[in-house]
Amino acid sequence: MTVIKEDDFIQSVQNALQYISYYHPPDFVHALHQAWQREQSPAAKDAMAQILVNSRLCAEGHRPICQDTGIVTAFIEVGMEVRWDTRRSLEELVDEGVRRAWRDPDNPLRASIVADPDGARTNTGDNTPAVTWTKLVPGDRVSVTVAAKGGGSENKARYTILNPSDSVVDWVLDVVPTLGAGWCPPGILGIGIGGTAEKAMLLAKQSLLAPIDLHELRERGPASRAEELRLELYDRVNALGIGAQGLGGLTTVLDVKVLDYPTHAASKPVGLIPNCAATRHLHFELDGSGAVWPEPPSLDDWPVIDWAPGEQSRRVDLDKLDRDAIADWRPGETLLLSGHLLTGRDAAHKRIVECLDKGEPLPDGLDFRNRFIYYVGPVDPVGDEAVGPAGPTTATRMDKFTEPLLARTGLIGMIGKAERGPAAIEAIRKYGAVYLIATGGAAYLVSRAIRSARVVAWPELGMEAVYEFEVRDMPVTVAVDSRGESVHERGPREWRARIAGIPVVSA
Repeated sequence: MTVIKEDDFIQSVQNALQYISYYHPPDFVHALHQAWQREQSPAAKDAMAQILVNSRLCAEGHRPICQDTGIVTAFIEVGMEVRWDTRRSLEELVDEGVRRAWRDPDNPLRASIVADPDGARTNTGDNTPAVTWTKLVPGDRVSVTVAAKGGGSENKARYTILNPSDSVVDWVLDVVPTLGAGWCPPGILGIGIGGTAEKAMLLAKQSLLAPIDLHELRERGPASRAEELRLELYDRVNALGIGAQGLGGLTTVLDVKVLDYPTHAASKPVGLIPNCAATRHLHFELDGSGAVWPEPPSLDDWPVIDWAPGEQSRRVDLDKLDRDAIADWRPGETLLLSGHLLTGRDAAHKRIVECLDKGEPLPDGLDFRNRFIYYVGPVDPVGDEAVGPAGPTTATRMDKFTEPLLARTGLIGMIGKAERGPAAIEAIRKYGAVYLIATGGAAYLVSRAIRSARVVAWPELGMEAVYEFEVRDMPVTVAVDSRGESVHERGPREWRARIAGIPVVSA
């Protein structure tokens, strides 16, 4: 009889989570490299290059691919002949593995999990609890797949119950354009069809754990309706022209995965979950012989891309800006930022607005006049790092705070990822501000531009505290200019027309 020891299981989970924090699956790297080689949109090609360079840097330096190191999901199949040498529950064992992985001093990961989700939303401090799914199966092994899913892509999960005669393809094509770029394409779409409401969503999540093999499927041909859907959705989603980071381009998805399950005759439950450019998952098996230590991949799996900010990039001194200085920036223009900027995410924005509404002064050091705010929650630094990986978070979550900050603080610019909503764009136009994007999925690369970092307000918020960064040549793209023109509206529209063979007339 196979005996699984407590420490072996915990150590294996810890090892796997550390591993996936800095190693992309090789199939993802290969698929993204192929997409980069095919890409014709300069903006999208540059974004993919940054993601690939970031991926290699993380593999070499053993630092997180993304500052959002994710919420952990563990899928565990337990052989019914297995005996456990532990007094803890399986969920407790997983959580202890998560806790140790997140507190590893050589590569600390960002604690993102909050308790009391509709109340105080207090950070648990160690990224626990995980979400664990367990299945009893025949045999004498324990099979484990762990995944770490970032909030930007998880927030774009969607669910519906279609009529039996309704088209899954039509629903997906209606939904995907509404997701925006907050899920950091190019990535993978997971589709679950059938079962019950919760089963369809679970199928969608599980489908994302399979290797990227769309091109192999195309070569051999589909053998089921699910595989026919994969091919059709891959072609038609990419024809939407959304492109990398929503900038417009040929590749929005690297693969589409579909799992189905028998369902009620009156129902067709459908779940959709995208996986972002920080695709992180690993499978391992315990046989009672000890902990599992994943074999590091070869660095030969990563392409060597000689990426550097373009010669046409405009160098900007953040410490010498005002509204007049940013008035001629245009959507799609690349900038290299140097100087000082403040940071802030959801919790900080909420506190800032509360202070403004109460007529209270902002904390010392929180002066936004003629300054930029960067939407980021960084990973803690190690060694001589000023800060750990520090890529952008999804800007649309800050849309409701944009008007009061622009109107009442003197703020002139924001940096994040993905598009802005209509209200935020109107506020940007009204106050002559700008919105810039950094590449989501290139967090370690971005952090190398940060030369110093200090907390200036609300340290109790942890990764959501307000920092002041000093940056040098931080690469960004103008996404919304002071006239309210958006690259996320123009880019996909132009590339959708190009893909369809419609002549594009420049404005």
